[in-house]
Amino acid sequence: MAARDDKTQDPVLRQQLLLTRRGQSYFSRKLHELSDAEFDEPSGLAGWTRRHLIAHVGLNARALTNLTEWAATGVETPMYSSPTQRNDDIEFSSTLPVQALRNLSDHAAIHLNVEWRDLEADAWMHEVRTAQGRTVPVSETIWMRAREVWIHAVDLDNGGSFADFPAEFVDRLLTDVLGAWDKRRDAEALPSFVLSPTDRASSVSSGDVASAVTLYGTATDLAAWATGRGTDGVSASTGEVPVAPRWL
Repeated sequence: MAARDDKTQDPVLRQQLLLTRRGQSYFSRKLHELSDAEFDEPSGLAGWTRRHLIAHVGLNARALTNLTEWAATGVETPMYSSPTQRNDDIEFSSTLPVQALRNLSDHAAIHLNVEWRDLEADAWMHEVRTAQGRTVPVSETIWMRAREVWIHAVDLDNGGSFADFPAEFVDRLLTDVLGAWDKRRDAEALPSFVLSPTDRASSVSSGDVASAVTLYGTATDLAAWATGRGTDGVSASTGEVPVAPRWL
C-alpha cells in the first residue's frame, strides 16, 4: 500500500512541514540517545530536568493537535482547557516512568503529523487561537512546532547544536526573534540590536539602527544568543556581549 501524502499541495506549506518533520526526527534521535538514568539529569533549561523538557515537548504536540482538529472540524478546541493546565500537565507527566515518557513523545508527535497530513487543503487558513490569545491561521502551528523540536533538541543537553540546524530554519528564527522584540520594544524599553552574521550577505536589525549594539558571529551562533542559549562565537560592537532580551 502506498504511503499517504499530505492533502495540501501548497509548495510553501509542504516545505514548512518537511522542515518541521526533520526537526521532530532530530529531537527524537537526541532523545533516544539518552539512557533511562539520564532522564533524571538537568536539561539545558533552568529548573527543568530532562523529564520536564521531554514531557513539555510531547504535550506541546498534543496542544497543537487540538488546534489542528479545531481547524478541521470547526469545533473550538483550545490548546489548554485552563490557564494552569500546561504547567500542571508538565509537572505530572515528568513523574511518569521513562518508557511512558518515551511513548508520550513518540505518539503525540505521530498524532500531530497525522492531523496535519489529513487536513483538507482549504482548512489551512482556518483561524485558531493560541495559548497566548493570538488569533492565527492553523498553518502557524507548523512554525510553532518547528521552534519547539529544533531548539529543545539542544536543550536536552546531550550533544545537540544550533550548528546542526538547516539554514532556512536559522534565518527564519532570527527574523522571528527580532520581530518579537520589535513588538514589545516600547512596552518593555528593549534595546536595539543589529545582528551581522559572518556567513550571510546581509544583517538583520531590531529597533533604531543608529543606536543599536551590533552583534557578530555566524548565523547559528547569533540565533543561539538571541534565544538565550549562550554567547559562544558572538562578539559585540560595545565589547561585552549583552544578555539577549526575553524572546517568547
